[in-house]
Amino acid sequence: MSAKKNVDGEWTTVIKPKANLLNFNIAEVWRYRYLIQLFVRRDFVAVYKQTILGPAWFLIQPIMYTVVYTMVFGNLANLSSDGLPRILFYYSGIMLWQYFAQCLTKTSDTFVANASIFGKVYFPRLTVPISVVITSLITFAIQFALFAGFLIYFMVRGFSVNPNLWILSLPLLLIAMAALGLGSGIIISSVTTKYQDLRHLLSFGVNLWMYATPVVYPLSQVPTQWRWVFVLNPMSAIIESFRYAFTGVGTVSTHHLAATAGMIVVVLLLGVVLFNRVERTFMDVV
Repeated sequence: MSAKKNVDGEWTTVIKPKANLLNFNIAEVWRYRYLIQLFVRRDFVAVYKQTILGPAWFLIQPIMYTVVYTMVFGNLANLSSDGLPRILFYYSGIMLWQYFAQCLTKTSDTFVANASIFGKVYFPRLTVPISVVITSLITFAIQFALFAGFLIYFMVRGFSVNPNLWILSLPLLLIAMAALGLGSGIIISSVTTKYQDLRHLLSFGVNLWMYATPVVYPLSQVPTQWRWVFVLNPMSAIIESFRYAFTGVGTVSTHHLAATAGMIVVVLLLGVVLFNRVERTFMDVV
């Protein structure tokens, strides 16, 4: 425990270890919101600094993936897109998956990448992964603007695209993806402080997870007897709900959404517990 006094000898700041592993001091994180803003600005600018195309890279990557997936999975493999224009179908899945994947992969490196900072000065460690989620959200907003352009274009052209009131669930879907990515990322970050070789499996695991998610195929094409497996994948319900909200096409189940919400809460709570536990001693092993 450490403390700080002012010139009159009164205590102004008291820093002490967390007594409860489930402690999530929101008030303390809020007091350091300016630091989160600095981290967000640093991470966002660092992506396109000293590049030719600048922020355009945020759009180039999903567009290139969309073109490749349309050619490979749409034209060659002839996978169904549930009657949606293939560009709209693939781009929506890629956009959502990249937001989740960025939250996961970047927060998974929290302890190792910031060990030099954590060892010198105190601040709530959760500000770092939270800033990653917000930075990724800015990227998502840029990509979503392009998605909205695609959506309007196909609606004007008379394609069967029917946005509905489920659009109002978008903030909840974003919160769900952020919480799942944050929880999963800090779990991996906590584990890899001791077992750093597991970091090499992360990219493989994320790619494998993507193919177990209806990104390049609709859930309606999965045999009924195997759909229960996809209920165990929280991203399945999120992506299908998003597509249904903005296009009117998708497999949405309240039971699937309820199971997804429960799993996300468990993952986030487990992540906070591990994060608080590792935070106390990680400097000894990193």
